[in-house]
Amino acid sequence: MWGNTVLLALRSIRRNLLRSFLTVLGVVIGVAAVVTMVTVGNGATRAIQQQIASLGVNLLQVRPGQRLGPGGFGGGAPAFKLADAQAVASQVPGVLAVAAEARSSGAVVANGRNWSASLVGGSADWLLTNNWTLADGRAFTEDEHRLGAAVCILGETVRRELFGPNPAVGDSVRVRQMPCEVVGVLAPKGTGAFGQDQDDIVLMPITTLHRRVVGHTRVFTLHVSMQDGADAEAVKAGLRALLRERRSLADGEEDNFNILDTAQLGETMAGTTRIMTMLLGAVAAVSLVVGGIGIMNIMLVSVTERTREIGLRLAIGALEREVMGQFLVEAVVLAAFGGLVGLLLALAASVGLSLAMGVPFVFDPAINLIAFAVAALIGVAFGYVPARRAARLDPIEALRHE
Repeated sequence: MWGNTVLLALRSIRRNLLRSFLTVLGVVIGVAAVVTMVTVGNGATRAIQQQIASLGVNLLQVRPGQRLGPGGFGGGAPAFKLADAQAVASQVPGVLAVAAEARSSGAVVANGRNWSASLVGGSADWLLTNNWTLADGRAFTEDEHRLGAAVCILGETVRRELFGPNPAVGDSVRVRQMPCEVVGVLAPKGTGAFGQDQDDIVLMPITTLHRRVVGHTRVFTLHVSMQDGADAEAVKAGLRALLRERRSLADGEEDNFNILDTAQLGETMAGTTRIMTMLLGAVAAVSLVVGGIGIMNIMLVSVTERTREIGLRLAIGALEREVMGQFLVEAVVLAAFGGLVGLLLALAASVGLSLAMGVPFVFDPAINLIAFAVAALIGVAFGYVPARRAARLDPIEALRHE
């Protein structure tokens, strides 16, 4: 019985192919929009997690000032000292490594080329705490850190702009007129979580930056890498207590430094992205309802057009449930076909947008199956009223219909 019902429904749809396609256009757009939004949103979430992870593993960043962002170093908060990094490494339980960092910017010159880059001074464990690896060359030695040697490691962007296809290790550059031997090149990381080019840096020992470039000994960031399995809250509490003591803060005074947990930052940003993805998906899902209304309208028109056909079937013995089943199957087939086309369209759009936005393409089978199932259910929900109307037609009146 159901085989004949499906066959009749498919024949009816085939008789009006153009109208059938226009009927499901709303479902196509709805499914494509929902799946595309969720897929691209998942890719953006993955990209944020990767970018936060690139900052360092189990990393705490400590900066002077009472808050993050613009003005975070303001308010007269004193900078850190190299001795603070040494004290944290030796006195706070659960700490794997600590690196002091100072930053500036300036022109870097080599081979007749000039490039403006971030100048980063880091202590011995800077590469470890910031999760950097070397693509070429070597790291700084302890003697080079201690003596403030004129050596540097280039980020990939700086290397490319100054040396092009040629190797940089063993050559030299001028950093603010200071000759500097290139001993290594950093492996590229790409764009950071806040849109900055992480590879546009020149790294040198912090003592070199202090003595030969900026002329002071201030430290603006402490990178604290925690041991695997360490209690982050306990480490932060110990770090806070030690820094308050070293900065001579009384019990009633507020901290004049802030501690950023990159893991919490990643979770917060990823959670925000997921919420935005859900909101956009919910807005896009409205078009599915619009598509369902379109199916219902066309099916009602179809019932009117086929009144005599329905009356004839009922007159020769067709049951109401058979007529109702035929129209329900037509609605479900239309909606399911629209859902399938929508999924194919969403796949193409998701791949294109992921490439354009520079985020990973994350295929989620669950959202694709859910979207297809919802499209089929929309066919049932919005096809029920026309099917019920068709099944309840009076055969005599239907046969009289012109």
